[in-house]
Amino acid sequence: MCGIVGYIGKNNAAEILVDGLRKLEYRGYDSAGIAVFEDEGIKVVKAKGRLSDLEEKMKLAGVPKGCCGIGHTRWATHGEPSDVNSHPHGNSRVTLVHNGIIENYLEIKERLISKGYVFESETDTEAVAKLLDYYYDGNPFEAVKKVIQSVKGSYAFGMMFSDYPDQIFAVRKDSPMIVGLGEEENFIASDVPAILKYTKDYYLIDENEIVILKKDGVKVLNLDQEPIEKERQTATWDIEAAEKGGYPHFMLKEIFEQPEALRKTVAPRIKDGLPDLQVEAFTDELIRSVGKIHIVACGTASYAGMIGKCALEKLVRVPAEVCIASEFRYNDPILAPDDLVIVISQSGETADTLAALRLAKEKGIHTMAIVNVVGSSIAREADSIIYTWAGPEIAVASTKAYTVQMSVMYLIALKMALVRGTLTEEEVRRYCEIIQAMPEKQQDILAQSDTCQYFASRFQNAEHLFYIGRGLDYALSMEGSLKLKEISYIHSEAYAAGELKHGTISLITDHVPVVAVATQEHIYEKTISNIKEVTTRGAKVLLVVNDRFEVKDDIADYILRLPTTEDVLMPLLAVIPLQLFAYYTAVLRGCDVDKPRNLAKSVTVE
Repeated sequence: MCGIVGYIGKNNAAEILVDGLRKLEYRGYDSAGIAVFEDEGIKVVKAKGRLSDLEEKMKLAGVPKGCCGIGHTRWATHGEPSDVNSHPHGNSRVTLVHNGIIENYLEIKERLISKGYVFESETDTEAVAKLLDYYYDGNPFEAVKKVIQSVKGSYAFGMMFSDYPDQIFAVRKDSPMIVGLGEEENFIASDVPAILKYTKDYYLIDENEIVILKKDGVKVLNLDQEPIEKERQTATWDIEAAEKGGYPHFMLKEIFEQPEALRKTVAPRIKDGLPDLQVEAFTDELIRSVGKIHIVACGTASYAGMIGKCALEKLVRVPAEVCIASEFRYNDPILAPDDLVIVISQSGETADTLAALRLAKEKGIHTMAIVNVVGSSIAREADSIIYTWAGPEIAVASTKAYTVQMSVMYLIALKMALVRGTLTEEEVRRYCEIIQAMPEKQQDILAQSDTCQYFASRFQNAEHLFYIGRGLDYALSMEGSLKLKEISYIHSEAYAAGELKHGTISLITDHVPVVAVATQEHIYEKTISNIKEVTTRGAKVLLVVNDRFEVKDDIADYILRLPTTEDVLMPLLAVIPLQLFAYYTAVLRGCDVDKPRNLAKSVTVE
């Protein structure tokens, strides 16, 4: 959530800042602003709304002219979306943009008010900007150092000082920040897409390293003002990968990228027909010793974790539980020395998941991270790391990241089953072969996108919608329901099909829409019985079903058949029509599919 861009070089900063912020729109925002050094000082322009509103305001106020500046897209936490609450904040001496949350801002604010400072906004960030001004005596480094020693919470700061028109300062803790390295120009940004148009080279900044950015160089210092040597990183994907490529929305593009993302994630990790995870510290000895697995994640990633739980328990016969990260850290979890904690996060910066990881490490538990972003905070702190090589995922609603997260969970389960002897080598080889062939089956389902669009047209006017399934199908239903509510704003709930009679069936009346998922052979007849319960009460049913099952004509109003594969692996196929159904429903309702209201891609605050 929120986005920061900073630029110093030889070109027009305002244009580059807005362009960079546009590449970060996927992170979610409700206002935007920039600050640029002009000959007369720092000029700030900011506006509630989209970047187009900021650009319109700049036309009226005048586009700032200068080669050094910082920009920000804000997702409101403290104070409603408004011009005055937008970033940057500051005065004629200092200007600051901020991602994160300052937990002790009220204490700071009261202290500064007592010293004569007057506040205009409702934000926590303004307190930091004024604290920076209070500490600034001509030495920016010392002022920044005192600020970060005084504040509590999460932050990524981009800062400018009027006395230093040729420099930008930056620092981070628990919120992402990178430094882009160009030719006679340099950048700060919240994420790589903001700089890809200009450079693929960047530094990852660790916590409380203070960055001093000039057009001809970058210094990274520790709090003792000692230089830190940083390893230059190079983005492995280009700007085209972060563009729509002819698709009307990023979400649709990313749905169609799933076969290739799955192939890239799985292929390097299967060697000679067996899983080869190549994960540091995840040794056979550790695998044999694991007593229980805790899978910790938020949102879509937690639903991938539910699929992983089912796979681990079925294939490895090891107990596993899925914990929502925000609940895990505050519920005083019971962790044994031989437990394994697996955290899942697309961005690798999810605040609650990162905190859960740190809690597990504090208790001496081995941690494994499944993330998509190389060098992210979670990736750097986990004991073992598996990257999902899905490429950039720009749409707020996750699709391909979910699919590859599931695939990694399957590979972990198969590796553990092989080491612990709960599956034979022959059985593991067969599963690996099926997973490797899965992209082609996914392509077959994507070829049915027009059918999914038609089904969406039948349900687009619903106010409420229910998903039902059992076992793995229930976990899938939860993800399908989340996708629909995220982007179409239809009130949607997922229920274990067998629980209908314990309350929920009271909500099923004539024409209430129900999406039923039935892909598991051993519980298929049970699920069909539950579907009959809702059709008897007048529900309008869309059935997503394994193609090998016989379905009578009176079971559902609409049927979408899936290619057959091993039951435990069916989620890799069945999720795609659920994603397409949600996407087309949202499009037909005229919703902003890539940037749904109130949501952010990378949730870096609690």
